[in-house]
Formats: sequence, C-alpha cells, structure tokens
Amino acid sequence: MESTGGPYLNTAAVTSPVGIARLLQMTFGCTTFSLVAHRGGFSAAYGTFCMFVWTFCFAVTVFILTCEFTHLHSCLTISWGNFTAAFAMLATLMSVTAAVIYPLYFVQLDCYPISCEVRDFRIAASVFAGLLFIAYAAEVFLTRAKPGQVTSYMATVSGLLKIVQAFVACIIFGALVNDSQYGKHVATQWCVAVYSFCFVVTVVVVAVSVTGKTALLCFPFERSVVIYTLGAVLLYVSAAVIWPVFCFDSKYGSPRRPGLCAKGKCPWDSQLVIAIFTYVNLLLYIVDLAYSQRIRFVSHI
Repeated sequence: MESTGGPYLNTAAVTSPVGIARLLQMTFGCTTFSLVAHRGGFSAAYGTFCMFVWTFCFAVTVFILTCEFTHLHSCLTISWGNFTAAFAMLATLMSVTAAVIYPLYFVQLDCYPISCEVRDFRIAASVFAGLLFIAYAAEVFLTRAKPGQVTSYMATVSGLLKIVQAFVACIIFGALVNDSQYGKHVATQWCVAVYSFCFVVTVVVVAVSVTGKTALLCFPFERSVVIYTLGAVLLYVSAAVIWPVFCFDSKYGSPRRPGLCAKGKCPWDSQLVIAIFTYVNLLLYIVDLAYSQRIRFVSHI
C-alpha cells in the first residue's frame, strides 16, 4: 500500500483539549445510561427522551472520535468542521435538557415507594448527566470561532445560534401539539406558519453547511443567510405580538390560568410555553442578525 506521507492514526484526536473533552463525554454518557438502565430506571415519555439523548450522543461521539483518530473523516463527503460544531451544540442543548428532566421527574429524597438503592442510582445518574452537559459545553467553548480566525460557519456564533433556534422551535412544536388549541383563530395559525417556516429554513441552512454544498449554490450563501435572518426577525415579531393577544386577551382567550384546568393537559399552559419560547427565539434571531452584521463589517477592514 502506498504511504500517504503521514501517520495512520491521529493521536491528537485523544490528547488535545477537544479530544479529552470527547473522551469525557463518552465516559460520562456511558456511565449515565448504564446507571439508569441497571437500577435507576426510567418510564413514560420523559424517561425515554432522556435515555435517547444519552445513547444518541454517546453513539455519535464515538463515531466522531473514531473518525478523527483513524482519519476516516477525510473520506466523508461532508464538511467535518461544520458537522462536529453543529453536533456539539446540539448535544449540549439535549444533554442539559435531559440533565434537568431526569432528576425533576425521577429523583426524590426519600426511599418510598422506591428502594434506597434505586434512589441512589438515580441521584448518581443525575450527577453524571450534569457532568455530561459540562463536557459538551466545554467542547463548544473550545471549538467556537475566535476573533479573526478563519473557521467553519457552524463554529461561529451565528452558526451555533442556528442550532439553538431550531432546538427552541422544537420545544414550541411540542407545546403546539399538546392541546394548544392553535386552530381556533386564523391569527394563531399564522403564528404556527411562522414557526414552521423559520424552522425549516434554519434546518436547511444547517444542512447545507454540514454537507459542504455552499459553494455549489447559485447565490451568495452568507448574504442570503443574513437576509433570511432579517426576515425571521420580522416574522417572529409578528408572532410575538399576535400569539399573546389571541391567547391571553380576555376577548379571545384567558388572561389567567383556568382553575379547573388539569395539570399537564391544560391548553393555557401550552400557550404560555409557546409565548415564552417565541420571545426566546425572537431574541436569538435578533442576536444572530446583529452578529452577522458585525462579522460582515469586520471582514472588510
């Protein structure tokens, strides 16, 4: 076999700060879902989501570390830097969500009705779930774009924000399908259209970046993303005004939570969650737009 002129194994993949962070991610992730699967236990949709997060993140991290250690990532037809940056941000968001949900629904101080052994396993799993989040957040911190550094788009603040925006949109969709009664008014249906459109375009931007196809586009990618971000800000402004009016104004909805509304099955609760995360995503898109403009001006200096 002809020599490629370099080592076959990339030891920096496991000895660099980013490599060490990934090794910790594998360790903490494997420990977390092993503790839960062995004795901690999980149930219902919340527990299943947590187990999916830990196993999914563990599997992808193993894949990334293996590819970098063996140089196999050079054989893939994707933008490796964009892929790893996007996954690190997504894993950070997913792991922090699981680190909050699992102890909230499964950890208790007393041993009844579960045994003390099960309680201890659940507490230990919660601790390692928190450590897993810190490990992924450390990778995002280490791989983010530094001022003046030429790097992949997904490693920039704008690229990382795209992942957060899509994640927040998924939370909104989850609340929408949980009996939010958005179909009662045309105005609230418009808000759903805004959430859907912005989510789809954001996912397309991330997908094009990760697949490395930006150079094949017949239009300037960076400028198009900035224009889309401006449009998303305007669309979310409309949703941020319309949704609260048609859900919490006494003429169309209820300004206060109905007293007879069942916990977990109350449309008012879902509407409140949607309103809160609408403002969260609006803020994210505004920051994204401001940062994109800043980068645009800096690049001409």
